[in-house]
Amino acid sequence: MADNVDLLDGIIVFTTVVEAGGFSAAAKRLGRSVSFVSKEVSRLEARLKIRLLNRTTRSVVPTDTGRAYYERCRQIVAEAVDAEGDLAASHQNPQGQLKISMPVSFGRSYLDKSLPEFLNTYPDITLNAELSDRFVDVVAEGYDVVIRAGNLKESSLIARKLANSRLMTVASPEYLERHGTPQTPAELSEHTCICWTNTPTKQWRFVGPENSTISVDIEPRIICNTSELELPLAVNGVGITRLPGFICHREVESGQLVPILVDFENPPIGLYAVYPHRAHLSAKVRVFVDFLVTAVGPTTAL
Repeated sequence: MADNVDLLDGIIVFTTVVEAGGFSAAAKRLGRSVSFVSKEVSRLEARLKIRLLNRTTRSVVPTDTGRAYYERCRQIVAEAVDAEGDLAASHQNPQGQLKISMPVSFGRSYLDKSLPEFLNTYPDITLNAELSDRFVDVVAEGYDVVIRAGNLKESSLIARKLANSRLMTVASPEYLERHGTPQTPAELSEHTCICWTNTPTKQWRFVGPENSTISVDIEPRIICNTSELELPLAVNGVGITRLPGFICHREVESGQLVPILVDFENPPIGLYAVYPHRAHLSAKVRVFVDFLVTAVGPTTAL
């Protein structure tokens, strides 16, 4: 038991160092000395027999292995915080304004029918909901919960996984009949493509032989800031686009869109409920996140 306690202590210290960006900042957050923090990390590395952090006089940066280990540990710490919050929330009445943000298609796919039940169950909660595909600043803009898909970068936030979702390359049967079906990613250069504004570069990445990365430069004819435009354009045969399965699953199931380049598909992306890290999670946030888990379900979205 003592060994397990030591391991958990080391994990908490290690994750705090990564999130704070150094030993001194982590020591302040934890209310401990810098030497204590440094020794706890060293003990953890010795236990695991691997270096987790690269230390210089100016910075502390996770190694590749340390970054992967941190992502796992972050979830462990988040679960522990959630468990503590469960106890506190059980004695609270969920109430007050709940400010949330989520992609438009997610709201329409999962919340249109189930949200009234949530509001009926918790009559003291008022909802301020933004359905938008823009990337919001959770803390600065005062959101309680946001829905995000893909790789999460803000280490100061807590993320609860709702499901996995395929990132699908799709086109309508009519488009493919007129222009042919690309058999390799390179052939996309010969097709009309529809891109999302928030894509960092106009470059689509696929998985090649032996998990190699295939990068294809796209010259989009249409660039959209919302999947609500991307989706109908693809359905109506304008071009090829890439969408998460949770956005286009209805159209794929009905045959309005056809997945292509499936053999080059990237691993599924995660779909998360993300909320600020707080010492005591409010009851309104807890019950809403629990509601999302039920609404989305544990199954992989396409």
